[in-house]
Amino acid sequence: MASNTTRLLLLGTVALFEPVNGYQIRRELMSWQVDRWANVNPGSIYHGLGSLVSSGLAVRHDLADGARDVAVYELTDDGHTEFRRLLTDAIVTVNVFDRRDFHAAFGLLPLLEPEAAIELLDRRHAALAAAVTEVPVDTDPADHPHVPPHAIRGMALWGAEARAELGWLADVVDDLRSGRLDITSNGWTPPADDPGHQMTADRERYRAMIALRQGRQEATSQ
Repeated sequence: MASNTTRLLLLGTVALFEPVNGYQIRRELMSWQVDRWANVNPGSIYHGLGSLVSSGLAVRHDLADGARDVAVYELTDDGHTEFRRLLTDAIVTVNVFDRRDFHAAFGLLPLLEPEAAIELLDRRHAALAAAVTEVPVDTDPADHPHVPPHAIRGMALWGAEARAELGWLADVVDDLRSGRLDITSNGWTPPADDPGHQMTADRERYRAMIALRQGRQEATSQ
C-alpha cells in the first residue's frame, strides 16, 4: 500500500509539473504534508525518483542551470500509462480501513478531464455503497456475542467514516457535474507569491534546455 501511494504521488507530481527538478517535487509534496498521512519523507522522495528512472517510467536530465547543476525529470510514455493505471485503481478500489491511496489520487484529480473524474468517482461511490453494507452499524453487544464490545465500537467508527465518505462523494460528483467544482486550470488561480509560478517559469526554461541538448545530440549523430 505505502509503496503504491508513494509511486502514485511521485508519478503524479512529475506529470503535473514536468519537466521539474527534484527539489521542486520534494517541496511540492511536503507542502501536501505527505509525511503526516502517506508516510512519505524527503529521503523516500529522492529514492523513489531514482526508482522511476531505473524502471523506465521517468527520464532524468542532468542540466547546468546557471551556476548549479540540477536533475530534471519527465515521465516516459510508460510512466504516463502507469500513472493512469495507479490513479484509476486508487479511485475505484475501496478500502474502508485505509484511504491513503484515494487521498493521493484525489489530490491529482486535475490531471483528469472532468468527465473522466466523474466516471471514476461514480464507480467509487457504487463500490463504497456496497462495502458499507458489510460494516456493522449496530453497536449492541448482544447482537455480536463473539466480538468484544469495544471492538464492535471500533468497527462502528469505520462504518461511520465510510458512510460519511459516501455522502461526501455524492456532493463532490454533483458539484463536478454542475460546474460548481472546477478541476481544470480555469478553476483556481494561485496567488502572486505561490511557488508554482516559479515552477512554471523553470519548466519553460528546462524545456528549452532539453530541446537544445537533444538538437545538439542529433546533429552530432548525423
